[in-house]
Amino acid sequence: MEFKRLIETRRSVRKFEERAIPRHTAEQLMLTALSAPSSRNSRSTRLLAVDDRETIARMAAMRDYGSAFMAGAPLVVLVMGDRTVTDLWLDNAAITATVLHLAAVDERMASCWVHVNGRPRVKDDPSAGTAEEYLRGFLPIPEECSVLCAVAIGYPAMEPKPLPEHDDTTRMEWL
Repeated sequence: MEFKRLIETRRSVRKFEERAIPRHTAEQLMLTALSAPSSRNSRSTRLLAVDDRETIARMAAMRDYGSAFMAGAPLVVLVMGDRTVTDLWLDNAAITATVLHLAAVDERMASCWVHVNGRPRVKDDPSAGTAEEYLRGFLPIPEECSVLCAVAIGYPAMEPKPLPEHDDTTRMEWL
């Protein structure tokens, strides 16, 4: 797909068909994402793919807001950064997650980012722990890694509407 069309087509989708994503397709998405730029070519991003429905449903309970829809996704990829490799792991992971979203669109799939880093399990009760602590309780997250986000991926169950017209030139300046 042409790059500009890819950007125009990408939307956050939270409703997916039940159709599974073939393992080779999921692997290709992740390999594409891992080719993203990283600071000083540190390649600090790590990915953990989950396609087991029960595990995904358990992951969807990591927060009391904004993550429940993940239970309907056939694939969830945790995007993590190795803190021992670079202090810029967060930036590298964000770039990788963005490329993962675009790779999904290129394969005629859709995705949605679910933030993990710094998010509480219960919005109004920080004493309930964090989303990352919850995930560490049952997923093999390496000790040296922190989780930025989970990316839910699947074949969209609906066609997202285009973005409303907007003037992005108001967010640009020239010197």
